[in-house]
Amino acid sequence: MKKFNLQLFAVDTNTIKSADLAKVRDVDFAERFSTSIETLMTMLGVTRKIEKKAGETLKAYKVTGTLESGTVAEGEVIPLSKYQTTYTAIGEATLEKWRKVTTAEAISEKGYGQAVNDTNNKMLKDIQKKVRKKFVDFLATGTGSATGTSLQAAIAHVWGQLQVLFEDTSVDTVYFMNPLDVADYLGTAQISTQTAFGMSYIENFLGMGTVILASDVPKGKVYGTASENIVLYYIPVTSADMAEAFELTADATGLIGIHTGPAYDKLSAETVAASGVGLFAEKLDGVVIGSITGA
Repeated sequence: MKKFNLQLFAVDTNTIKSADLAKVRDVDFAERFSTSIETLMTMLGVTRKIEKKAGETLKAYKVTGTLESGTVAEGEVIPLSKYQTTYTAIGEATLEKWRKVTTAEAISEKGYGQAVNDTNNKMLKDIQKKVRKKFVDFLATGTGSATGTSLQAAIAHVWGQLQVLFEDTSVDTVYFMNPLDVADYLGTAQISTQTAFGMSYIENFLGMGTVILASDVPKGKVYGTASENIVLYYIPVTSADMAEAFELTADATGLIGIHTGPAYDKLSAETVAASGVGLFAEKLDGVVIGSITGA
């Protein structure tokens, strides 16, 4: 009877597997999102990132009161200056989830890297656009107002309102405008624009602050606020609770989580992403909406 010598070979730990490739792409996706939003925060002048805790809602407090006269006769009772603090809910960081599937046919035709990366890139841009639009829509609820017959006049009046609203502090101002409103001006001015998070921005525009060009802003409108008034509120998608249930890849900030894996029932590669990021103004009355009446 012939004997067969069977040998079992251990797989080298450095062998690259398909799961490793998916992990690398997940890390790249998460880091590109986080790097882009970090650039956006730098552009906005945002330094405060507030992590949402379970059961919490982002609130702003406002102190109101009256300072009584300090002229008091000798021996008289000094009148009380009364102040009170009120709290107002600003916004909520809501966990949003997205899923896409890349079929085996697409992978076979284009290759795994191209097929998955192409759709990942489009998904990333769409998620960034969604975050951006939510923020611009929020700015539209600002309670300050100003008008001007031209672009320069409108932004100047917005700037003036902001100086009054934040007169107790030295602030840097940031404005959001539709690119069509500044197209004529940019055509004749020596100005360099930069891009971050799908938006172009101009530093020190007309000497009054940073201008961010976003098509989400209605034509003829200028949204202005102090950069210190903006806060990033987020759900950490890789916190202890989330990590126990899901294997999401994220960068150190935990702003976005992603996982790519096989879906055998459809013979496809499935990508799931989750993020709970919100950009809000701490003082809604510190957001001034300017109208270009000649637009």
